[in-house]
Amino acid sequence: MYANCRNYRTIWVDRNDKKIIQIIDQRHLPHKFVIEDIRTVDQIFIAIKDMHVRGAGLIGATAGYGMYLATLEATEALNFDEYLINSAQKLKSARPTAVNLSWAVNKQLKAIVKGETIDEKIEIAFDTANEIANSDALSCKKIGEHGSKIIEEISKNKNGEVVNILTHCNAGWLAFVDYGTALSPVYHAFSKGIKVHVWVDETRPRNQGARLTAWELEQQSIPHTVISDNVGGHLMQHGLVDIVIVGSDRTTYTGDVANKIGTYLKALAAFDNNIPFYVALPSSTIDWEIEDGIKQIPIEQRGEEEVKYIQGLHEGEIKKVLLTPEKSPAINYGFDVTPARLITGLIFERGICKANKKEIFKLFGKFN
Repeated sequence: MYANCRNYRTIWVDRNDKKIIQIIDQRHLPHKFVIEDIRTVDQIFIAIKDMHVRGAGLIGATAGYGMYLATLEATEALNFDEYLINSAQKLKSARPTAVNLSWAVNKQLKAIVKGETIDEKIEIAFDTANEIANSDALSCKKIGEHGSKIIEEISKNKNGEVVNILTHCNAGWLAFVDYGTALSPVYHAFSKGIKVHVWVDETRPRNQGARLTAWELEQQSIPHTVISDNVGGHLMQHGLVDIVIVGSDRTTYTGDVANKIGTYLKALAAFDNNIPFYVALPSSTIDWEIEDGIKQIPIEQRGEEEVKYIQGLHEGEIKKVLLTPEKSPAINYGFDVTPARLITGLIFERGICKANKKEIFKLFGKFN
């Protein structure tokens, strides 16, 4: 996608040194555009855990490159294969909710074992990491193509008037390798000349909507308005939202969706106001082993400082400010689960289906 007058992916291999992985360090956005060089597995782990990168697809792609770096480091270890296993376990522990993380690591392990020599294993890991990244970008592009048809239909029903889309958190290209999921249909619709406007939830406590979604929409020159998290229901009641599109960090094969905390409340408001609520996601986000999302999906709890402090630009410097009484405790659940019954449809790279086991199996085949 387009940023700072040129096209970027969110992660790529340094063109001058294939042992260096480069990322957009999202902690500094929207105020500073910082590219970080990553050379080690430990740096990959920190980048995922501390949210230099975030979003289901990008976490998976970053983990894929992490396993490639692990093969380079393993050449100095006493036991090559043991080092890879330990690196895999470490990377998987960085973020517990997004299933793409373990999916990418496991994909690498299955591929690497096919190499007969260490050099072959390294080359396989490199190729597989690139394959994961390229596949993520292609899937997101196809999601946009399918999802834009929904927006186009709404536009026709409104006689070409602006289609108002509400989203939550950031599920644009910053959350994936390119295009994104929830925003990909918006980008594709906009490129077709369809009039769109995006309501951007601030998405407390880390404000990924206000910081990231608003930034990338601005970069693409797409009309948008930032709102506080509590405004969505009011907008829906007054006919100012035509469709809600969100992303997913983990989706059960029965259609339950784990996404950024607050998604469930948007789904309830949409359901109450008869507004279509769609989830856009690549198939790699499906957990084929979990049936009940509310009971079985692990929900990450992050540090209380994210709730108690807010980050912003002050006199040219990015600073943190305390919001709460200093000694007040806080709890910080990263995700919630939206049950399938509240979801109008799932937008995959293969097409759109209802959020239930029968339709998902029909689209992908039982257990993929």
